[in-house]
Amino acid sequence: MKRTEAEELLNKYANGNCTEEELSILHTWYLTQSLDVPEISAEEVEMAKQKVWDSLPVHETGSSKTVQLFPSKLIKRIAVAAVAVLSLSLGYYFIQKNHWNLNKPIAKHEQILPGGNKAVLTLADGTTVDLNHVQNGLLSHSNGTNIVKAADGKIVYNNNAGETKSVAWNTLSIPAGGYYNVILSDGTVVWLNAKSSLKYPTEFTGKDRIVELNGEGYFEVAHRNNQPFKVITEHQTVEVLGTHFNINAYHDEQSTTTTLLEGSVKVIASGTQKILSPNQQAKLMSGSINITQYNAENAIDWVNNDFIFDNEDLSSIMRKISRWYNVEVSYPSHLANLEFTGSISRSKNITQVLKIMELTGMVNFKVEGRRITVMQ
Repeated sequence: MKRTEAEELLNKYANGNCTEEELSILHTWYLTQSLDVPEISAEEVEMAKQKVWDSLPVHETGSSKTVQLFPSKLIKRIAVAAVAVLSLSLGYYFIQKNHWNLNKPIAKHEQILPGGNKAVLTLADGTTVDLNHVQNGLLSHSNGTNIVKAADGKIVYNNNAGETKSVAWNTLSIPAGGYYNVILSDGTVVWLNAKSSLKYPTEFTGKDRIVELNGEGYFEVAHRNNQPFKVITEHQTVEVLGTHFNINAYHDEQSTTTTLLEGSVKVIASGTQKILSPNQQAKLMSGSINITQYNAENAIDWVNNDFIFDNEDLSSIMRKISRWYNVEVSYPSHLANLEFTGSISRSKNITQVLKIMELTGMVNFKVEGRRITVMQ
């Protein structure tokens, strides 16, 4: 096989795009390569390391903050592998040193794409509107409020002054693989992550502005001195006047976390209340609130369409992947606490994300339909 052909097949394999026939050709090629590994200079390693690092998809992130996904010793290992690819005298070494298993069968499955703008709006009278299948523009006018679908996954509430209003509640529900944005009648902006929902009034008429959250939401609350904004979840209430914060209150998480970016919030639970300052996170677990310093930008990685992992365990990562790609995930219990650090764009398809994680040498994945199995 020619050098250019081998390079092309190796790149296709790394991206998860090899057909069974191409995999067979690549397998045969690598078995015919010499096991002898020639000397590689430090200069060659450094040049290759930079070349590979520049091209790794881990850099392609919508956030300005990027964390290294691979340990430094693995970077060197990948760099050495890159030198092998460039010379093609080290085909076996390239594959063996990265623990790539060319005998691993390719499961036949549909391409699993990332999530997108998906949501269902439930109006006060019980009418449901699938926002994926309606045109931009006015969705409803009732109770003195216009509900408008804007572009790029957003709905906006505008109140008409002078019209008689009564309390009417809407619910915005986001399925697995979905994401949506709503501007409430007071100007507060809320981003909702996959498998989340927000219940809210079409107009805030009482002494408090109250909404109810299930799942995860990021809030940029419009300031009103005499009308506090309260977010009620299953186990806590967060109270603010005007600020930016994120709440993760998924039912399958062990704790409820509130992370503050700007301003000040009060977290209330089990008769206890704590005040957060910017770059602090409150973690509610078993009725107790614990506050720690935290890089708040990491908490809203999903708003910036990224996954950012900071010594995050595999079980937490796979829950995020399950919600965003709408897949089922299983893994043996002894892998649950493996920790990963890095940043990957959520705009990638799931094959690309899993391939990046496999490059750590810590895990492998088997994809069957919409079921992901984690292996070592």
